[in-house]
Amino acid sequence: MSAAIVTGGSAGIGRAVAERLLTAGQEVISLDVQPTDLPRVRHVEVDLTDAAATAQAAAEIARAHQVTTVVHNAGVIRPALLPEVKLEDLNALLNLHLSAAVVLVQASLPAMKAASYGRVVLVSSRAVLGLPTRTSYSATKAGMLGMARTWALELAPLGITVNVVAPGPIQTANFHGIVPPGSPQVERIIQAIPVKRLGQPEDVARAVMFFVDREAGFVTGQVLYVCGGTSVGSLTL
Repeated sequence: MSAAIVTGGSAGIGRAVAERLLTAGQEVISLDVQPTDLPRVRHVEVDLTDAAATAQAAAEIARAHQVTTVVHNAGVIRPALLPEVKLEDLNALLNLHLSAAVVLVQASLPAMKAASYGRVVLVSSRAVLGLPTRTSYSATKAGMLGMARTWALELAPLGITVNVVAPGPIQTANFHGIVPPGSPQVERIIQAIPVKRLGQPEDVARAVMFFVDREAGFVTGQVLYVCGGTSVGSLTL
């Protein structure tokens, strides 16, 4: 049976994606620093900001599973205005958002090539369009777009598609780590979103499932903003 890797699969968007993949009959492997409470998900504890640990986990998974789907969802924000940006944060997010994607897809490629089939979805962010305090986050999440378009061209002849989902404000622990629940800022953000609500993890999971569907083989190299309309207007957090 083919398997799907979901990074950050223990909570929020990753958990919602893992649930839907399970429902679709996929074997799911979650890579996360926190354990999952989904009973049929295999949990691999790994800090994806650690390049060596990521490489080891990827190799072990590839030896034991035929991975044909990779959903790289794990993300950290580490906000700071430009004068306070720390290069250690930038480098950590480079490892997490970009290097981990390279390592996981590289490890999965032999199985995808053997199957003449593969699905890769990178979860980026609406912040790639610009947002104050997001230097490290938006830069590394924007890198996903160029990487995905390049991989889409390279891998299309092999039956492998590569696409990006870019969420806007989604009600997760990551979001509330920046914007406290119940604070006046939450309502200000909602009023700045054209659809007048925060997104939910399931909103993003539905978009991911479109791209990973076996029938979506004619869609590759695309970016889908799941953002309540904030990608076509201004957003102030």
